[in-house]
Amino acid sequence: MAGKKLKVMSVFGTRPEAIKMAPVVLELSKHSEEIEPIVAVTAQHREMLDQVLNLFQLKPNYDLNIMSAGQTLFDITSRALLGLNEVLTDAKPDIVLVHGDTTTAFAGALAAYYHQIAVGHVEAGLRTGNKFSPYPEEMNRRLTGSLADMHFAPTKTSEENLLRENVSAENIFVTGNTVIDALHATVKKDFKFEDELLQKIDYENKKIILLTTHRRENLGEPMRHVYKAMKKIVGEFSEVEIVFPVHKNPKVREVVDSELGGLEQVHLIDPLDYEPFANLMSRTNLILTDSGGIQEEAPSLGKPVIVLRDTTERPEAVAAGTVKLVGTALDDVYNATKILLTDADEYSKMSEACNPYGDGLAAKRIVQALLWKYNFSNQPPEIFQP
Repeated sequence: MAGKKLKVMSVFGTRPEAIKMAPVVLELSKHSEEIEPIVAVTAQHREMLDQVLNLFQLKPNYDLNIMSAGQTLFDITSRALLGLNEVLTDAKPDIVLVHGDTTTAFAGALAAYYHQIAVGHVEAGLRTGNKFSPYPEEMNRRLTGSLADMHFAPTKTSEENLLRENVSAENIFVTGNTVIDALHATVKKDFKFEDELLQKIDYENKKIILLTTHRRENLGEPMRHVYKAMKKIVGEFSEVEIVFPVHKNPKVREVVDSELGGLEQVHLIDPLDYEPFANLMSRTNLILTDSGGIQEEAPSLGKPVIVLRDTTERPEAVAAGTVKLVGTALDDVYNATKILLTDADEYSKMSEACNPYGDGLAAKRIVQALLWKYNFSNQPPEIFQP
C-alpha cells in the first residue's frame, strides 16, 4: 500500500448499524494521512437511519435510498446488491466494512465478494445455532462471516464461534462492541427530553420499566403474552410505570393497543431517536426487550435486562448475569419482572455485574487492525478483555 491511502468503505442501512458503525467511521476519519474513508448507505430504514446520521454528523458519499413501502427481504437484498454493484464499480475501495446481521450487511459482503474486494465484518461471530432464530439475522451473519476476510469479534465467545467454523485465528480481532463507544458519547447526566411526557416522569420516586418488542418471531400471541404480563405488573405495583416506544409495524400496534391501551401507568409513545432512547435507558430501573443491541448497551448503564426471546446470540451477558433469558410465556415474564421489582439482592446482582461487551475503545482497535493488516503500522491491535 506504499504511496497510496487505504480506501475503506463502510456500508450500512439501518439505525442499529449506523449507531454501531458511527464510531468506526469517525475513528477512520482521524487517520487522514493513511486512510480514505468512504460511506455508502442503502437506507434499508430511511427515517430511522437519518436520525443517526444527523446525530453523529455523518455524510454518506453514496446513498442508495432503497426503502419502499411493504418491502420484503427479496426487495431489500436485490436492490442493495444491484445498487452496491454500481457504488463499488465507481469507488473501488480496498476493503468494505459491513456490520452485524442485517440484510444490508449480507448484500454488502456479497457485492464486495463479487468485485473481489476484501470484506471486514464488524460484530462478527455471534451465533444462536438456530438459523430461524432470530430470522433472518442468524443466517445473514453466518453468510457474511463466510465472505469476510477480517473478523472483528466483539468478545472472546464470538472469537471461539469463528474458530469452530475454521476461520483462521490470524484474521480474527477481539475488539469489544462499538455500541459501547456510541453509548459513551451519547448519554449525558443533564440531557433534557424534547418529549414533555418523558421529561415529566418521576424517575427518582417511581420504578420505571422500559419495554421494547419488534422481533418477527414474537409477532402475534408471544407479544400478547408479554403485554398481559405487564398489565398484571402495573395492576399489582402502583409505583411502577412502563415506557413503551411502540414499533410502527401495524401488527405490533394492534396487539399493544388491545392489551395496554388506556392504562394510566403505561406510556405508549412513538419510537425514539437514538439519543433520547439511550438517555431514557440510563434513567430506567429495568428493561424488557427482544432487541439484541440493548442486551449489550444496558449493562454499561447498570440496568438489568429481561430478554423476551427463547435464544440469544449474546450468551456472554447471560453468563455475566447482566441479562436473563425468559422467553415470552406470560407467567415467566411476570415472575422474572416481579423478582427484580421486589428482591433488592437479585436486582443488585444483575445491575452491578461487569459488562462483557466493551470499554468504549472498540473503534480504535478496529482501525488499529486495519492499519496493521495493510502495513501502515507495525503495532498489532490490542485485544479487548473485560
